[in-house]
Amino acid sequence: MPPPAVPHGMCLKVMDDRNMKGGMGSETNPLKFMDQDYNSLQDYCLKTRQKFVDEFFMPDSRAIGEELLEPEVMARVKWIRPTKLYPEAEFIVDTVSRFDYAQGNIGNCWFLASVGALTFQKKFLQKVVPDRQSFSHNYTGLFHFRFWRFGKWYDVVIDDKLPTINGKLIFVQSKTYNEFWPALLEKAYAKVCGSYADMHCGRVSEALIDFTGGVHMHYELKTAPSNLWEIMYRAFQSEVLMGCETPPGNRNEERLPNGIVLGHAYTVTKVYQVMSGKYPVQLVRLYNPWGGVEWNGDWSDNSPLWNTVSDEDRKQHLQDKNGELWMSMNDFLKIFDNMDICSSCPDFLEEKSACQWISKVHHGSWVPGSTAGGCMNHSDTFFSNPQFWLKINEMDTACDQGQSNVLVSLIQKPDKRNRRLASHHGIGFCVFAVPPEMRFEGKFGSSFFYSRKPVATSGAFQDARQVMKLFRLEPGEYLIVPSTYMPNKNAEFILTILCKNEINIQKDRERFSCAYS
Repeated sequence: MPPPAVPHGMCLKVMDDRNMKGGMGSETNPLKFMDQDYNSLQDYCLKTRQKFVDEFFMPDSRAIGEELLEPEVMARVKWIRPTKLYPEAEFIVDTVSRFDYAQGNIGNCWFLASVGALTFQKKFLQKVVPDRQSFSHNYTGLFHFRFWRFGKWYDVVIDDKLPTINGKLIFVQSKTYNEFWPALLEKAYAKVCGSYADMHCGRVSEALIDFTGGVHMHYELKTAPSNLWEIMYRAFQSEVLMGCETPPGNRNEERLPNGIVLGHAYTVTKVYQVMSGKYPVQLVRLYNPWGGVEWNGDWSDNSPLWNTVSDEDRKQHLQDKNGELWMSMNDFLKIFDNMDICSSCPDFLEEKSACQWISKVHHGSWVPGSTAGGCMNHSDTFFSNPQFWLKINEMDTACDQGQSNVLVSLIQKPDKRNRRLASHHGIGFCVFAVPPEMRFEGKFGSSFFYSRKPVATSGAFQDARQVMKLFRLEPGEYLIVPSTYMPNKNAEFILTILCKNEINIQKDRERFSCAYS
């Protein structure tokens, strides 16, 4: 039988004052992106009876960006409002679904795969896509969406002029001709990224995080834990978004004979176990944002293996949805490269949740000549990096199952608005055990690190937006040191520490507490 589901919503999140619930930049009180206020703009347009045109994301070639379209193609682009394309235009037709759209003339499958995951979770969908938007009631050509960006939620306004050629949308395509929420959501995210061109190529985890502002779990499938399917099964029954990626091919988005596209992102849409005759088979259902390009191996739509399951399972799960496919977990591990899960908290990791995950978020920076010491290879400067003292108290026996109890995430903030121009340094972190006799008073000097090896690390330094690691630490005192790979790199970062039991955190001489309430 599949593993039992776990109750969700058990996380207690302890944040800094700038991101407390209801504070500026929280999900209930988002910041105004580029200082544009949706309500004020809407009122102005209604009073003056004019349609909104976004002066900060003008509907012209700058919004599309460089090198995405050939010059002769760019010259043919016309920006048209949906109501001019179709007088019967609607924001949402019936309900929001992953089958509403297909990828357009831009390599943003990573974004659209994340959108597919978003359509499953009403809780997150309502955060990202605010209610009461339409082309009829109080229509002014103004729409807005919300994204989590590097520690804060932002409300992003756009006008509804969309790039077209010969009356057809260039980028994301709606399968229902008069439905426009996918194209408007894509435009809002393009504005945040800097342009449509800045959405070309990316990792599925990036948009998953921006849709949730929550905990991110990353798994390299070649080294995945043996119980990954069970974790995915419990995650599916919780409030999570899941996506995955195939390894790169010899050419961009190469399609294999088995129907899988290399260098491509997919949505994980269901995790289920069937009885094939007398034997249980663990299955994973995936969605390709392209639509119409599917896996043709075992458990595909025409696979004879579906004749070995019960009539009920076959009727319920073998539905020929364009672009959606089933495969066994064994094939999934062989064919796909990595997968990501984003959620409010990681309580799906275990079958029983007898304790609460507590988190602390800290915003910091690496400053050349001051707090940018580089990795441990640079022994003379490593100690100058920001240092976080962590005390883990004894866990309740009902909570401690001998499994991982600490999750650390490190995100570096971009130095430029345009996503493709932002510098990414190699980043990582090390965790050191602090002997009981050593009292923490400010930062440890270089002598502390000369003879010590970390008890946990983020792994190889990565030139990425985020690195994370889940591991176990016994009760005691530890030092977490986030760093760039090379010294003297200038960047801001967000360090998030989650623990399954009461913890205390101190940075340098400043003390923070994380405890049950």
